[in-house]
Amino acid sequence: MADVGINRIARLHRFPFQVLLVAGLLLCCFHQPIKNLASTKSTAKNPTYTNWTEYNGDGNRSHYSTIGEITKDNIGKLKVAWEYSSGGADDQGNRSQIQCNPIIIDRILYGVSANTQVFALDAANGKELWRTNLTDNGGTTSRGVTYFADNLSKTIFFGAGKYLYALDAETGKAVMSFGDSGRIDLKNGLEQPGSDNYAVSNTPNTIYENLIITGVRVSESETAMLGDIRAFDVHTGKLAWTFRTIPAKSDLGYSSWSPNPRQSMGGANSWAGMAIDRERGIVYIPTGSAAFDFYGGNRVGNNLFANCLLALDAATGRRLWHYQLVHHDIWDRDPPAPPNLVTVTSNGRKIAAVAQITKQGYVYVFNRVTGEPIFKIEEKAFSTKAIAGEHPSLTQPIPVKPAPFTRQTFTEKDFNSFVADKDSLVQILKQAKTGSIYLPVTKAMTIIYPGTDGGAQWGGAATDPEGILYVPAKELPCYTSLKNVDNSGDNATVTGATLYNNLCSSCHGKDRSGTHDGSYPSLIGVEKRLSSAAILNILSKGKGMMSSYSHISIEQRKAITDFILNKKTTVKFEKGKMPLKKVPYQMTGYNRWYDKNGYPVNTPPWGTLTAIDLNTGQHKWQVPLGEYKELVDKGIPPTGTDNYGGPLVTSSGLIFIAATRDEKFRAFDKRTGKIVWQTQLPAAGYASPSTYAINGKQYIVIACGGGKLKTKSGDKYVAFALQD
Repeated sequence: MADVGINRIARLHRFPFQVLLVAGLLLCCFHQPIKNLASTKSTAKNPTYTNWTEYNGDGNRSHYSTIGEITKDNIGKLKVAWEYSSGGADDQGNRSQIQCNPIIIDRILYGVSANTQVFALDAANGKELWRTNLTDNGGTTSRGVTYFADNLSKTIFFGAGKYLYALDAETGKAVMSFGDSGRIDLKNGLEQPGSDNYAVSNTPNTIYENLIITGVRVSESETAMLGDIRAFDVHTGKLAWTFRTIPAKSDLGYSSWSPNPRQSMGGANSWAGMAIDRERGIVYIPTGSAAFDFYGGNRVGNNLFANCLLALDAATGRRLWHYQLVHHDIWDRDPPAPPNLVTVTSNGRKIAAVAQITKQGYVYVFNRVTGEPIFKIEEKAFSTKAIAGEHPSLTQPIPVKPAPFTRQTFTEKDFNSFVADKDSLVQILKQAKTGSIYLPVTKAMTIIYPGTDGGAQWGGAATDPEGILYVPAKELPCYTSLKNVDNSGDNATVTGATLYNNLCSSCHGKDRSGTHDGSYPSLIGVEKRLSSAAILNILSKGKGMMSSYSHISIEQRKAITDFILNKKTTVKFEKGKMPLKKVPYQMTGYNRWYDKNGYPVNTPPWGTLTAIDLNTGQHKWQVPLGEYKELVDKGIPPTGTDNYGGPLVTSSGLIFIAATRDEKFRAFDKRTGKIVWQTQLPAAGYASPSTYAINGKQYIVIACGGGKLKTKSGDKYVAFALQD
């Protein structure tokens, strides 16, 4: 439950109003993001800018803008204003992506290319000002950059590979005074015995005063590194504070793990992003699952602070309160996006609140200061019948309001009316475990609905000043199971096939066919597009969502490469050198359930956009998000599609969102959910749009990287504006 105790009252406003007002005026001169002003006023001689200063628009992660030039009445005049080819799109049959939500500061747009290079553009015309040429970017997929400025410097912070880089915002050159010649190694301090070598920061970090607060993405296997949250000095890179998400013996939460968890466990990391209340000095951080995601027999207990919403003192890292959203997670049900800070009215009283969306379709809403739930949350019992060695939690916290924005159980009646081979699918389902949201995964096929990546996904939700939450989501069933690990190679020889089966098959499939939707690509025929050296490079550095395997030996990586290239290789190991699994089971894959025609097996909608009133907990509307043209042509109403990316809401009452696999960009009326405008993009916009204004002219920009869901890859950023 939420622990408010002696930390019940967080630090409130530190300065009198007059001091804050003066500070705000200074910010206009120095662009200092402590207050993150959304607009910069100017004299008659200078242009006026309205900015998009940080990831998802502001520290509240609201995805909201006060700009309202584009309305329902004139949106028909919205046309492409400029396009920018960022470079790095894959043209060899391997997918690349862009997930970046660009920021715009005083006419300069900062973004990330398909091959993970930072660039700066003139936001009025898309003309490139500078671009990096980093070599140590580890194949990372980036969601954007973080901006800091004071009277000393203007800095872009950027996570690539294992490094956090500091770049001069005006030139793109390294800030040599930061860390080790302009970067710090985020891996340092997260290692523990037997851990792998994978720690990257692909979601923009959070600024508070002179600190940059960082999380990391780590692998999701049992060899994952620690997931500590840390803050560094923005000028020097010196470590300022650490919050241990896996507790040490002296920490709160230690008893919720097996003994000495920091010596043998990993994960519980902050990968999805954070929100910051700068006036109160509180940072709100959702944390990931403990690793390994699907079996926890070696981590008995509820596993604090995994799967939590944490409220920390941003200056010191001291815990103010927390709430655990899933106890002892064995379903990969960590919160997928930053929380939203919003003001709600409850029982006639305005409350500063924080809302957290989830993969399973729940929204948890708390008092931002005390951690008390705005709506009642009940601990409900679920099945604990599990695989040998597993000890699931007896209960899970379920919010009474708002109602879930996705369906959560899949049964025979949920097959869609035009699903192919329905009779055989029904027989498969009869042998599976299904019908509950928290069924422990066993050796039997287990249905997870919505799928393992949501429900809500990393694009997150938007809010407006009225307290309405706008959530894009998807509803596709996923299935998986557990199987015994093959440790037959210990103290002897092992084949590349065994190594592949132990380390790679959970994602790419035992037969190397990948997943049906392309989330994990097929490796069959990979020799036609990748050389042995290229595969070894990916295994060493990782790529996109794939973790690095630099922690295993080069001989082992070569053996896996040979297997993928249909060569037989046997590797001999010295005693104890075989990369044994720490747990007795591995999962059989993130299997999205499609029929033979490529459509989800469940009844539509397969993708949705939902408006939820956080003042009352009631849904206002829900509409399909996306369509399959060939189904619409047959007279089937829009079904929605799988989607990745978030929405943008403007003061004129419009919601802009791409995200869908049909490669379209749409605007919805936020009052009704009706589509008022749509256009085709050069590639799917699996990212969140940004908006800004120059001399009163509003622009909306979206990264069009494609590359997921078997859609083509691209490298363009496209900006739209009203045309006469």
